[in-house]
Amino acid sequence: MPKLKPGTVFPTAEEDAAITQAAMSDPDSSPYTDAEWANVKPKRGRGRPAGSGTKEAATIRYDRDLLEAFKGTGDGWQTRMNNALREWAKDHQLITS
Repeated sequence: MPKLKPGTVFPTAEEDAAITQAAMSDPDSSPYTDAEWANVKPKRGRGRPAGSGTKEAATIRYDRDLLEAFKGTGDGWQTRMNNALREWAKDHQLITS
């Protein structure tokens, strides 16, 4: 059980029964059947998303102004930086694809 804040108040058994009764009688929120629960799937798995399998982590140091320029372009800056480096490598015939 997670750590609770000091002063957390739990409902009594009677209050819990009344809350459950009210929820069960609400026509707009019928509870799932066992068959429906069996078909429930999480939106995504836990943890870090799987990578493409084509990337490799490396530690590299960039000039501050260059890094700030790419970060300043918003989300996806790392992909744009990768694409710029790839374009340079193609122009200088270091890679073919």
